[in-house]
Amino acid sequence: MTTQTKTEPGVANAAATTSAANLFERFDGGERAVLVQLDDGVVDVAEALAEFEALAESAGACIVDRVTGRRRRPDARTYLGAGKVEELRDQVQAAEANLVLVNHPLSPVQERNLERALQCRVLDRTGLILDIFAQRARSHEGKLQVELAQLRHIASRLVRGWSHLERQKGGIGLRGPGETQLEMDRRMLNIRIGQLERRLARVRSQRDQGRKARRRRDLPAVSLVGYTNAGKSTLFNRIADSGVYAADQLFATLDTTLRRIELAGGEAAILADTVGFIRDLPPQLVAAFRSTLEEVVEANLLIHVVDASDPAREDNAREVQSVLKALGAESVPQLRVYNKIDRRDLPPRIERDDDGCIIAVWLSAITGEGLDLLLQAIAERVSDDQARGVIVLPATAGRLRAKFYELGDVLGEELTAEGHIRLAVELPRRELDRLYQHEGLNAELMPFAASGLPAGVAAL
Repeated sequence: MTTQTKTEPGVANAAATTSAANLFERFDGGERAVLVQLDDGVVDVAEALAEFEALAESAGACIVDRVTGRRRRPDARTYLGAGKVEELRDQVQAAEANLVLVNHPLSPVQERNLERALQCRVLDRTGLILDIFAQRARSHEGKLQVELAQLRHIASRLVRGWSHLERQKGGIGLRGPGETQLEMDRRMLNIRIGQLERRLARVRSQRDQGRKARRRRDLPAVSLVGYTNAGKSTLFNRIADSGVYAADQLFATLDTTLRRIELAGGEAAILADTVGFIRDLPPQLVAAFRSTLEEVVEANLLIHVVDASDPAREDNAREVQSVLKALGAESVPQLRVYNKIDRRDLPPRIERDDDGCIIAVWLSAITGEGLDLLLQAIAERVSDDQARGVIVLPATAGRLRAKFYELGDVLGEELTAEGHIRLAVELPRRELDRLYQHEGLNAELMPFAASGLPAGVAAL
């Protein structure tokens, strides 16, 4: 196989942002792409291929052909099988393509064998999404997170690098420089990964401090979540009067943005716009963006934005729920928002459950229809989620008392004659339940009026 310049560009050469990209001998990437989608009997092929096309276009690829087929079990060498590889090679040559995008996870060996057989660059779904993220990251934190995900992906494929060097062999006179170079590359990657992890740990600490400050100001946190391209950033701009980039493409924005918003009734809250989710989101990205996605875990309320005009909206919603579960955020209260009602000529409205609690809002972020209903729903749901009252702790619950203070949820305190601790607190009910469960305590919370603290409790 004729080797090319050592580069690791993505579809639009964006992945070349990492120095580790020079560790491979791979065919130069390009924009003329052939897409590959196999029917494994599990997914809807047409739907999966349409989404993959949107991903490829978001990365800047020019789609020149598509290859489909059926295969129940992946081939160990090429994933596709010998016959499908031969068919694919003919179509790549006929279309003069210089890139093959496979909508399936490929092992390093499968990628290598496909590139040798097709004589062009091959990227799987994970590699394509990583490339898009590399193009879209704007903030310092976002760039660090993407680079970390890329390096972890590269590290799993390092064994295939430096194919021009002889591998070390057993026996006198048979040892070559290849394995030594491979070890140096692996060490360089591990050093850089460690640096990025330490930097992101500092960013995470800063985020934790910001959350504690917001709690001390008694500002509830509301996070927008949803499938990519559901309209989260457009809705965020409408609510917060912000200028976050929004476009009709997958993963238009990656960086979490926070804004203070005014709710119905004069209440205030912090609104967070987060990265969109997608099917088979690479685990490297979930791990790298964990500090960002903790805004979701720590929120008082999740606004789950759904594209009301998408026929696959319920399937997409289930994918979002699976990611939330993986993050440990499945217990956070949710409000479903059906966006883009203008595409279906539907009126804005509010849906309530049998108990009268708002569970869904139908609106259009583009036209602004139903925006007032959403602000009303957020105010109602956030106020319902707050627990405010006096809790009596035994003298032995010093650790729990310290935790309340650490979270900034204590309004006042009194030490009783019996040695008990009376704390006046205000915090999300979900957070109170979590503290109780963690400490094995089930103390009663006695409500008090919002106009002042109960007698005997000294304000802080």
